[in-house]
Amino acid sequence: MTFDERVRAVAKEGFTDRQAGFLVTVMLHSGVCVRRQYCVYARIAHGQKNADFFAGLIAKKVATSYAVAHRRAHIYHVHSKPLYAAIGEPNNRNRKPVTLARAIERLMVLDAVLGERRLQWLGTEREKVEYFSTATGLRSRELPHLAFGAGHARTIRYFPDKLPIGITGDGRTHVFLYLVNRPTPVDFRAFLHRHAELLRALPEWELRLLVPRHLLEAAVLFEQAAREELSRPLRLDDLGELRWYFRQQERIDRGGAPDDFRRFRRACRAFRAPRFHVLYRLWKKNGDPPVDATASPVIQDKLARRRGHLTRQELPHVYAHLAPLVGSA
Repeated sequence: MTFDERVRAVAKEGFTDRQAGFLVTVMLHSGVCVRRQYCVYARIAHGQKNADFFAGLIAKKVATSYAVAHRRAHIYHVHSKPLYAAIGEPNNRNRKPVTLARAIERLMVLDAVLGERRLQWLGTEREKVEYFSTATGLRSRELPHLAFGAGHARTIRYFPDKLPIGITGDGRTHVFLYLVNRPTPVDFRAFLHRHAELLRALPEWELRLLVPRHLLEAAVLFEQAAREELSRPLRLDDLGELRWYFRQQERIDRGGAPDDFRRFRRACRAFRAPRFHVLYRLWKKNGDPPVDATASPVIQDKLARRRGHLTRQELPHVYAHLAPLVGSA
């Protein structure tokens, strides 16, 4: 379904086109919202129309309200199964209740989406897989994914980070959002590895860090991590040694000993940077392909030719009044 088709489907449930458009945006990208976000979407001032809209959502049991730290603030969780079914997403995980900290992080992402109305935003796993499979020709196993379980119980989730991806009007540039929600970029490095094949395949892209005010100091670490992972491919001569080091480390993790202690100590010194700690975890799950991919110069070349961009967006709103532990999810 297109965005307009979804809006028309929700409007049939008793909402204006403007209200339906906002609800579709919330359901696709966050599942939660606050009143000021509807004002931004509808381009209206705080007032009775805004209050009546949210009162109606509660009365119709379309949404429920979160209890938050500030007694005058409210977070609304849109969970109506008929509405999600109307937009073709009856089992979307945004329907499920989340912790308050996680809800606040989703509000941050929604703010970024609402601030970029010029972009077409992909929100669901299905539409991302369909779009990028067609746009790039990548096979499903080359798209960002995580595997859970083993054997017949094995489940694969594509684009598991559940972050919106924007597309410019000409369809050429793609904007990948990443929310900085902790002071160190360990998870961010894994995100970059998951998306590396896709970034290599796209003609142009922007990787945009969303940074809340209370984590501005951490943004530098995330930018450094991105430069390490994206613009410093490993030398081919190092790949064999890195694979050997990972095999020895796995043997040690299982209670064994390395084949060559001196060589192993040298490798420990050579591969002690944080990027290799993350890569080791990926190697244990996926074998050599993630290691081999780090030697590709394609992403480095895109950055050099300005076909790839790393940007930072400071989120303009304050979220601390919603919960004392904001950002701890």
